[in-house]
Amino acid sequence: MTDKTVKQNRILSIDIMRGLTLFLMLFVNDLFEPGVPQWMVHAKGDFDGMGLADWVFPGFLFMVGMSIPYAIRARRHKGQGNGQILLHILIRTVSLLIIGILMMNSGRLNPELSGINRNLWSILMYVTVFLIWNSYPDKPKMKNLFLGLKILGLIGLISLAAVFKAGNAEHVSWLVTGWWGILGLIGWGYCVAAVTGLLVGSNLIATVGVWVFFIVMNVLSQSGMLGFLNFINPVFGVIISGNVPSIVLAGFTISQVLNMSHLSIAKRSMIISGGGILSLSVGFFLRNWFIISKIQGTPSWGLICNGISMLVFALLFLVIDGYGKYRWAAIFKPAGQNSLTTYLAPDVIYFVVWSLGVHLFFYKQESSQLLAVVGSLGWAVTMVGFAALLSKLNIRLKL
Repeated sequence: MTDKTVKQNRILSIDIMRGLTLFLMLFVNDLFEPGVPQWMVHAKGDFDGMGLADWVFPGFLFMVGMSIPYAIRARRHKGQGNGQILLHILIRTVSLLIIGILMMNSGRLNPELSGINRNLWSILMYVTVFLIWNSYPDKPKMKNLFLGLKILGLIGLISLAAVFKAGNAEHVSWLVTGWWGILGLIGWGYCVAAVTGLLVGSNLIATVGVWVFFIVMNVLSQSGMLGFLNFINPVFGVIISGNVPSIVLAGFTISQVLNMSHLSIAKRSMIISGGGILSLSVGFFLRNWFIISKIQGTPSWGLICNGISMLVFALLFLVIDGYGKYRWAAIFKPAGQNSLTTYLAPDVIYFVVWSLGVHLFFYKQESSQLLAVVGSLGWAVTMVGFAALLSKLNIRLKL
């Protein structure tokens, strides 16, 4: 099977839903919380409930899991063996962890100790990320130039890490892993699900078994029964908690259902919807012991989010791939195909605007909820278009 055939067999609703979740991530990340309805933003850590913002990130994690079987299959069609694919998985994981840590620490930087403005450090950090991980065009005559840009980016990134200092003169600290940042969480979840995919292949029962295992890990972790693993928590805490891996594995499991090509799209949509209803039911059942909390990463929250993701995807799969109605979702497709660029590029603009002191985000105010919401929607639409433009200019991150 050729690369072209693999692309033709790709399920369009996967790109659309990934783009939709990215669009919503841009939207909720831009919201000025005091000025918008509470149901749109994150619920407090000790509150038993969730808002729109509490589903968006797990919705994206779910789509990360859905994409994994197709990525592994594409590499196998290129002739890569398990060793090569595993190496790619590990490199991609480490790359996500590095970028996640840098993004998370940018707000900690002490300009006086580091000798560099915080906004400038952040802008340069993103520039180096794009230089290193950009998907450069396949032009043999420019191969040395592209290699030079990657090396320049690497030198820049190491230099920025070297000058980084946080804290104060009495207690100077360097980069910390902390909660790993958004991309770091994605990295750990991706690693678990991708290695699972490499080991179990298209075995649906084995996939479900691994998914259930991490749900149980989440329950045990939240119950305080995994304290004996505290010594490795600083590094592997995301995996031990079970929450993020279980969400990514839910998407991976649904992708296995999609591979049942002997079933009609309508039947597969019904199976996925049934999985969504079951996931919601189990999530609300676990609410008897664990509140619905994104901040705490409870199993009830994870399962409810998975249930929502399954139901939304089942509908999109039926409408887009079943009935061929996809024109209405055209805005989300570029974001879904350039997810990392779409997510990171807006941050560069944020730091540039803050550095220049331009009052661009005038809609972030409390007097008009309509202006605050519409302004953030406009920002999300503009950033999706911006990422699409960057892609046409051959600026497209690919790990």
